[in-house]
Amino acid sequence: MTKHLVNINDLTLEDVDSLINLSEDILEKPEDYRESCRYKKLVTMFYEPSTRTRLSFEAAMLSLGGTYLGFSDAGQSSAVKGESVADTIRTVSMYGDIAVIRHPKEGSAKRASEFAGIPLINAGDGGRQHPTQTLTDLLTIHKLKGTLKGLKIGVCGDLKFGRTVHSLVDFMRNYPGNEFIFVSPKELAIPDYILENLEKHSVGYEQTGNLDEAIAQMDVLYMTRVQKERFFNEEEYIRLKDLYILDKQKLVNAKKDLTILHPLPRVNEISMDIDDDPRAAYFQQAGFGKIIRMALIMKLLEVK
Repeated sequence: MTKHLVNINDLTLEDVDSLINLSEDILEKPEDYRESCRYKKLVTMFYEPSTRTRLSFEAAMLSLGGTYLGFSDAGQSSAVKGESVADTIRTVSMYGDIAVIRHPKEGSAKRASEFAGIPLINAGDGGRQHPTQTLTDLLTIHKLKGTLKGLKIGVCGDLKFGRTVHSLVDFMRNYPGNEFIFVSPKELAIPDYILENLEKHSVGYEQTGNLDEAIAQMDVLYMTRVQKERFFNEEEYIRLKDLYILDKQKLVNAKKDLTILHPLPRVNEISMDIDDDPRAAYFQQAGFGKIIRMALIMKLLEVK
């Protein structure tokens, strides 16, 4: 197991299998893990807003018998005085046993890991990587589909800036038989480097702007919001934000066992009228986020 988790590809397939197996054991016997991180401290360094990721990490540490400290806003840290990420992580390494960082600038987690004296987890940096969301997605798919292989995975919405999408596709390509359908406007298309990786590994994919036609092929549909915070032009955001809205009508042609995922938060891209559809799994997905983060903390701290 890696010392830090910065990029999802820091993990091997065997690492992920081990994390999923541990997560499933935690789900079955949570009482066995209530003291696993007793006296251990998690430091949260969130330079960017978060609900699920931050709270799930904090809940994970508490569920393991540990505690947490840190900041949930860059304005609460010495970043406002000009302190570098390198100096911040060197300082907090003196106060905790493991740290989590979210930062709007790509490469910040990698930079922090070079100076961290404790295990460091990337909770999202810029538009590039969000490895613990990918672990959440993998656990969810494995639990609901029974496999991570041979799936037709649709990804819809903001594929250009969606770091959750980039991490998921980059890892799911490692499992045999998986294929991807990318649904987006050309302005928010999946980056070329991801397509090049798929082609390099002979992984099938198609690109389309039509969700209505593509949905019938999918085993998993991963919806994403158009991220206002990544746009420099508000008019462009307004033009694109409601281009894809998943509702009951769009599900008419979908498979009966389709699994609908979303990293959340949603805005308008999934209608609330399908929240009770048995195929809608995004709130289960959020719950699994705490479990896989419990497993990850244990593995990085090498506790049982």
